[in-house]
Amino acid sequence: MNTIKTILCLVLVGVFTSCSQKENTSITIKNTLDVDKSFETVELSKDDLKVEDLTTVGIRDVKSGDLQVTQTVDNDGDGVVDQILFQPKVSANSESEFEVVTIKGEEKPSSIEYCFSRFVPERTDDYTWENDRVAFRVYGPTAQKMIEDNVPGGTLSSGVDPWLKKVDYPIINKWYKEYVDGTGSYHEDTGEGLDNFHVGISRGAGGIAVKVDTTYYFSKNYVKWRTITTGPLRTSFSLEYGDWKAGESTIKESKIISLDKGSNFSKFETTIIGSDNISAGLTLHEKDGVVNSNKENGWVSYWQPHADSELGTAIIALPSTFLDSETYNVDAKDLSNAYANLKVERNTVVYYSGFGWKESGQFKNNQEWENYLNDFSKKKQTPLIVKINN
Repeated sequence: MNTIKTILCLVLVGVFTSCSQKENTSITIKNTLDVDKSFETVELSKDDLKVEDLTTVGIRDVKSGDLQVTQTVDNDGDGVVDQILFQPKVSANSESEFEVVTIKGEEKPSSIEYCFSRFVPERTDDYTWENDRVAFRVYGPTAQKMIEDNVPGGTLSSGVDPWLKKVDYPIINKWYKEYVDGTGSYHEDTGEGLDNFHVGISRGAGGIAVKVDTTYYFSKNYVKWRTITTGPLRTSFSLEYGDWKAGESTIKESKIISLDKGSNFSKFETTIIGSDNISAGLTLHEKDGVVNSNKENGWVSYWQPHADSELGTAIIALPSTFLDSETYNVDAKDLSNAYANLKVERNTVVYYSGFGWKESGQFKNNQEWENYLNDFSKKKQTPLIVKINN
């Protein structure tokens, strides 16, 4: 009997020890740059944390004791959460410690859904996305068909259209509602910003092209969309395009676009079949701005007068992907763009595209904008180091 009791006690000790170890999984996050980081998103999977269900996972700052704002993501749409996201604050050249805890839904810190995107059937078939700093939209097959059928109100473009917001709260639903019910227009600034950025058939701020000889070719509107996630830290979605021709080559294009809280740049993870290089472009509008590039930090930028303000747009990629840049200046309407020429590896290329509007108060001038580009690039080149202590 005593032997049985002893064995039972040992089993219980082992169980409790196992539970304790699982409950106390810790995460060490190291920032090796000499600048603070606060808007870099850390992605953790079930395998990383050795858990079966990420919906009950909380992440606590060991020093402050505060639960972090998190977001769970089902990347493949199968109904099972694949990742949990959070944005730790880590000072320059330092480490921060976090612990994984089990929480109930009501214990999760509340936060505004800053990062939002959706399909917009009430405005033809836009797909629009935003965070606390910027907003964008692209155009779908119905808008394309309207142009092809000479129906007013259509748009034929695979360019990316910036929406110049200057508030940190979400505006997409509000602006479209005012558009639909006639109580306002997002083409007029009533204090939140406006859409006065002309795209046409240009690349806007981040549309791609493939160059053959001296000509740039590009797709028409997207043909299929899927929302992946929205929430306080990230929105992401996928777009597919019909096959298109670049000279004699047939190009197959699809992409996952994501936008994280605190960033002026959307991430474009693009799948390309049919070309070893692509060119991500920025429209030159009236050609009265300044094109600059920095190969070391992998960016090309266009800072321009815009209405009664100023505006910067840019493409950023890792230097290993960034081949060079070109200012393509022609007489044809909307075909003049500044291009970042990027290398496609294993049918994939990743780049970031975004903008900074002087009226938003985020950037006073071109120098501040380019400082941000260099800072953004350095942070992408030197990401946070995440160590999980299971």
